[in-house]
Amino acid sequence: MLDISESTEMYLETILLLERSHGHAHGVEIARKLGVSKASVTKAMKKLQSDGLVEKEDYGSITLTEKGIELSTAVYEKHKLISTFFMNTLGVSQSVASENACRMEHIVTDELLDSIEKYLNKN
Repeated sequence: MLDISESTEMYLETILLLERSHGHAHGVEIARKLGVSKASVTKAMKKLQSDGLVEKEDYGSITLTEKGIELSTAVYEKHKLISTFFMNTLGVSQSVASENACRMEHIVTDELLDSIEKYLNKN
């Protein structure tokens, strides 16, 4: 399995969300969403492409491969679970929950995620 960095997870999740809203992603959109340079996106896309996680068309359209969809969906599901936990248990706003979930989704253990899920399913 690939060693997925936080940065890679952020790119994958961003591409997933752009694909869901537009059907595909472009480097400019990814750069804007992540607050990085277009050059950084280009470099990251080359790496993601070589890892078999994205396909890049000549005209600039970027789409996730099956493997990329699997990984990005897992990251996004963590994000949603953590956000829901913060909103339901702490009563924080969606924006606060999402901002903090975005930071935490990359470091929480599967054991903690399982516990959060069990807690939410009980209540």
